[in-house]
Amino acid sequence: MTQFNENQESQKNFIYTRYRYCGRVKPENLAFNANLQEFSQKVAYIVNLETNGKLPPGKAFNQIEELWEELKCTKDGLMIDDKY
Repeated sequence: MTQFNENQESQKNFIYTRYRYCGRVKPENLAFNANLQEFSQKVAYIVNLETNGKLPPGKAFNQIEELWEELKCTKDGLMIDDKY
């Protein structure tokens, strides 16, 4: 790997941080965890845009609400139960 690619990979890992899963290891739990981390990353971007005045509060709310509905659908689709 060249120095340029290593720097790109380092920046990518910094911006798109992924955390290790520590729950029950089942494929549906791992998939949901990945979706949950993506949800939280997108919400953070939306919140930062709204906080800095780049996105109106109503639009930010609507975008987060859409992301929430998508996350709920993936939970239902993966048949994740609420019991741990």
